[in-house]
Amino acid sequence: MAVFSSLTPVFVAVLCVIIGFLFKKSQRRESRSKQRSSGDTARPWVDEDLQDDTEISRKHSEDDDDWLDTTEEEGLVHIPYTPAQYSSAEMLERSEKFYSLMNMRRSVRFISPQPVPKEVIDNVIRTAGTAPSGAHTEPWTFVVVSDADVKHKIREIVEEEEEINYKQRMGDKWVHDLKRLRTNWVKEYLDVAPYLILVFKQTHGLLPNGKKKTHYYNEISVSISCGILLAALQNVGLVTVTTTPLNCGPQLRSLLQRPANEKLLILLPVGYPASDAKVPDLKRKDLSDIMVTV
Repeated sequence: MAVFSSLTPVFVAVLCVIIGFLFKKSQRRESRSKQRSSGDTARPWVDEDLQDDTEISRKHSEDDDDWLDTTEEEGLVHIPYTPAQYSSAEMLERSEKFYSLMNMRRSVRFISPQPVPKEVIDNVIRTAGTAPSGAHTEPWTFVVVSDADVKHKIREIVEEEEEINYKQRMGDKWVHDLKRLRTNWVKEYLDVAPYLILVFKQTHGLLPNGKKKTHYYNEISVSISCGILLAALQNVGLVTVTTTPLNCGPQLRSLLQRPANEKLLILLPVGYPASDAKVPDLKRKDLSDIMVTV
């Protein structure tokens, strides 16, 4: 009995240590769970407004009279295609020149207020409109804004949401990764740039008869069009910075009086570079890092 009594304090001490260890482990597990949950809700690439219900399926045409029956569009005429052809030497020269031109492209946040001919912007948009699209639905709308008051309202909407993005939604890692690029929620260029081009994806088409038309791969199609748009801007000596204003879509859609089937994908301020413009000294990946030959 005396032996048991002498061991009791030791037993109690060991028991306390075990309980303490299990408690701390439980706390760490709960903390990690909260961090994961927080991370899930702070992903900057998730924009609820960009979500839509236009998955590729037969449901629309079979179960919903509001959708266009594509058999009505059969009978499209096909014509011969004879593009220009170049010798091997010409092809190499043209590819090198185009690469050199595009390799000069940079994201520029310092834009001059110097006026840009509207005809140039028209042609740049026409060029973007040559992009391929799912079933040739051309699911894009390019809204070109030059009015100073509208540009300022756009800036107010974007900066208000972007401040929340930086402080709450984006998370510490994303904000930290942007520090070296010296970006923040202040977007002065939205006031300064002669033009703002807002690119909307059309989740479906709206026909004059009131029916809807399925837009297959609408976001991929519009993204390809944006790539061509960037190349066209570079070709004429204009600059821009690709911005994806998270959670600004509904307000900007309302401001610009766009229909509900249009979702904002990218906002581009466009103009000449400012005389004192600076860009980060970034390096591009080598060809061997981005191309796999089989």
